[in-house]
Amino acid sequence: MSAPGFPVAEGEESVRPSRLLDVLGVASVVLDAEGRIVLWSPQAEELFGYPAQEALGEYAARIMVHEQHLDLVVKLFADVMVTGQSWAGAFPIRRKDGSTRLVEFRNMRLLDDHGDVYALGLCADRSTVRRLERDVALSTQVIAQSPIGLAVLDTDLRYVSVNPALERLNGIPAKDHIGRSVREVLPHLDVDAIESAMRHVLETGHPLVDQQTIGRTPADLEDEHAWTISLYRLEDAAGTVLGIAGSVVDVTEQHRAGIEAETARRRLALIADASARIGTTLELDRTALELADVAVPELADIAAVDLLDAVVEGRRSSLGPTEPAVIRALAVRAHNAPEALRAADAPGQVARYGADRLVTECVRTGQPVLVAEVENADLPRIARSPEAAELLARAGVHSYLAVPLIARGEVLGALDLKRTHNPEPFSEDDLLLARELASRAAVQIDNARWYQNARDTALTLQRSLLPSHPPVTGGLEVASRYQPAGATSEVGGDWFDVIPLDGGKTALVVGDVMGSGINAAATMGRLRTATNTLASLDLDPARLLEHLDKITEGLDHSIATCVYAVHDPQLRQCRIANAGHLPPARLRPGHPPELLELPTGVPLGVGGVAFSTTTVDLEPGDRLVFYTDGLVETRQHPLDERLDALLSLLEGPDRPLEEVCDLLLRTLHQPDNSDDVALLIARVQQPS
Repeated sequence: MSAPGFPVAEGEESVRPSRLLDVLGVASVVLDAEGRIVLWSPQAEELFGYPAQEALGEYAARIMVHEQHLDLVVKLFADVMVTGQSWAGAFPIRRKDGSTRLVEFRNMRLLDDHGDVYALGLCADRSTVRRLERDVALSTQVIAQSPIGLAVLDTDLRYVSVNPALERLNGIPAKDHIGRSVREVLPHLDVDAIESAMRHVLETGHPLVDQQTIGRTPADLEDEHAWTISLYRLEDAAGTVLGIAGSVVDVTEQHRAGIEAETARRRLALIADASARIGTTLELDRTALELADVAVPELADIAAVDLLDAVVEGRRSSLGPTEPAVIRALAVRAHNAPEALRAADAPGQVARYGADRLVTECVRTGQPVLVAEVENADLPRIARSPEAAELLARAGVHSYLAVPLIARGEVLGALDLKRTHNPEPFSEDDLLLARELASRAAVQIDNARWYQNARDTALTLQRSLLPSHPPVTGGLEVASRYQPAGATSEVGGDWFDVIPLDGGKTALVVGDVMGSGINAAATMGRLRTATNTLASLDLDPARLLEHLDKITEGLDHSIATCVYAVHDPQLRQCRIANAGHLPPARLRPGHPPELLELPTGVPLGVGGVAFSTTTVDLEPGDRLVFYTDGLVETRQHPLDERLDALLSLLEGPDRPLEEVCDLLLRTLHQPDNSDDVALLIARVQQPS
């Protein structure tokens, strides 16, 4: 039965006995001056094998010592008793069972209050003593020489001991640790989290292994370090909680390598994302916005994509040392930076940046400009105006980076980046990433601007070739529309025409050249010219299409569809011939709208097939609607369904023709349609 603890001071816990002596099994033996055993502890019974009733009163030498050692023992006993000199050492003893055991002794003289002399022997099994010595020596050397920082803290979480490695890690001598808490020794760490973890281990006994923490110690107050901490509860053999043992390993290099690897992974992911997201269309503004979207917030808090105005217009630009840069803003994105967003040029705005501006330097030299730490004096060189510089200051812009957009050896503009919320300044790694993004995006931007220029040229040509006609001609009220394809598609070859003829007659034409771009627009112009020439001969519509068919065959194997109609107000008739085109719609008062049943014919340019003319009666108030397939055809719906939708829109009360044109385009022509539309509506007037 273990002894109870006893109070050492008011308010303190009782001190429980250590089990170390129990592990050693220290035996106590007391001899009188004659060498007889007068005291014999239970541990002595276990060590020597004699129960107390057999040992007490016996001469110790007789029952404990082999005969060959008797003289030596008598001498040692006499030395202790006569001179009072203590003796310590190992000695072989004889057990009751006749076996021999090597025992570690501590012998000393005792004097009682009557002046009688006794000998006290404290003894323990030598193998047990040596084992404990080895364990202590091993622990001491491991702790002292370990490269891992080790510490022991008591139950109040105050340092009891630290090893040399921890002294070096913390930059504080061991003596300055003892009796102090982690908070007092290392205030630059996340002390709350560390102490909370210690208390949890102390209370539960569950170890904490390899918990990472980051901070600074007096060993290096300039740079953050990373450590893994492991904590274990210390208990003695009786289960008494002694405190906490902790190990600390510096993993700064691994931590930094991990950060670098994660940064590299994010950057690769950003580049991959940019490859997928930038250049999804051939719209210049859309492509620029995609670049800005990729850059924010992963790389910057504010990103602007600016092009030299001359480049947008299709001209090459080179800036002299003192020339300002005329820049057109294409896109801007900001993350939680409204003040900085107000300081940026609005998309579509053209601004002049002086020769001293950093963005001007970037586009003039074709080299990046990096201001890692932006000072107030730098803001006027970044902003377009003093007011904008003030907005950037209020936004907290602290780092700036501009990289040129270069494609096919030409500087197109710049990607302008700023940081406000991200506390880190732009680094060389950020510069490399920005250059990679700019390089990839510049090619897409260049493709988009050349496509846009080519499309604008084709559209200009297309519009220049389309007629301008009076609203009333030859007894017909006429309205027309031309709607280009979606912004990402090339201009097509759709056209319409209203041609006055002799005798008050009027020719109405709608056609569609297969293909797109300038070639289609040019072919359309040639067919339109040919149609006007042939119409002046007053040919039958079928005969006219035969001539157009031969002309089309000679135009680089072009193919076109066409509807040609001649309205005669005197006969109240319209003669119509069709070359592979969708049928016109006829609206008559009191009747539902209908598609005219015409022989479809083959497209112009196929050759070898005759065309036919159909005569349709037209009374005053009747309307004819001519259109190209871009109005009704989509990939998602059957053509019959779309034609029914056209007739439904035409149904109802008579409306102004201009209003009907707008309604049809607004309702039927999809914004992303890749085909253009020509629309022509004619209404028969009452004869005057």
